[in-house]
Amino acid sequence: MHFRQWNRRELVALLGAAAAAWPLAANSQQPAKTARVGFFRQAGPNEKDFNAFRNGLRAQGFVEGQNLSIEERYAAGAYDKLSELIADLLRLKPDVIVVDGTAAAKAAKAATSEVPIVFALGADPVADGLMRSLARPDANLTGFTLTAGYQVAGKRVELLKDIKPDVARLAVLVNPNNPTTDRYLRETETVAQSFSLVVQKFEASRADDLPAAFAAMAQWRADAVTTLSDGMFFSQSRRIAGLARESRLLAVHPEAAFVEAGSLVSYGPSLSDLFQRAAWYAGKILNGAKPADLPVEQPSKFDLVVNVRTAEFLGLTISRDFLLRADDVIE
Repeated sequence: MHFRQWNRRELVALLGAAAAAWPLAANSQQPAKTARVGFFRQAGPNEKDFNAFRNGLRAQGFVEGQNLSIEERYAAGAYDKLSELIADLLRLKPDVIVVDGTAAAKAAKAATSEVPIVFALGADPVADGLMRSLARPDANLTGFTLTAGYQVAGKRVELLKDIKPDVARLAVLVNPNNPTTDRYLRETETVAQSFSLVVQKFEASRADDLPAAFAAMAQWRADAVTTLSDGMFFSQSRRIAGLARESRLLAVHPEAAFVEAGSLVSYGPSLSDLFQRAAWYAGKILNGAKPADLPVEQPSKFDLVVNVRTAEFLGLTISRDFLLRADDVIE
């Protein structure tokens, strides 16, 4: 067997060539670009919903700490802060922004025509002026609706009558700063009046307004209260549930978080499901899809949640038929 003997000049040349090749090899092994996603809620944080969103991205191969960075911002119902918080998020140059409700979507749309926006909880995107068509969204905005319109607010009134047919006086807790309030309120009033209920609205634009609003409901002798969809209310779900119990009011809400905190009943689309689906759209956009090519979709999963312990506290007996309709019963 013959072994070649290298002289010093040949060996130095060989090593130099290898060293020059190393940067090229290293470059070919560089990890993929980290996707930067902005996550913005006009409501406050909710671990269940955020985990659903994170899992939706993970299912598409986007993993925090590997190829994904998620920047979070929360307004907790401070609607006057939406534009400022969106601007702060945009300064971080996200590849896509995912927002929750209508007010946040409007603020994001006004702030940028370039960064793709996905909303998870739009009320009625066409009626609210976000776009002209659900099937063909405008420019950089698409997402998912909370309802098939505002009619779900009326459905909650029907549930109260199912639980206690002799309910007569209904208080409606509203945030006057929320741009969706008037449409939800009109729908609630229409259905309530069809059941011959007397309706009165009570306003709370800040968390500190809530005790006075519930005191006013008691003075008005309300039998029940319904809360409209609102970021501040959602962020104060535990406090609102406590005030409703203290006032011994039958209470119905859009989100299960209120019932989990001790209120009576909730009915609405599964927020976790919508955030997971919004993550799917965000992943498609990160992979090259355009928002205008992703039609706005309606919710596919609605949850009816009942707290039996609260019913007992209020002296109510929930019928077996009603409990069988529930997706979740808290005992």
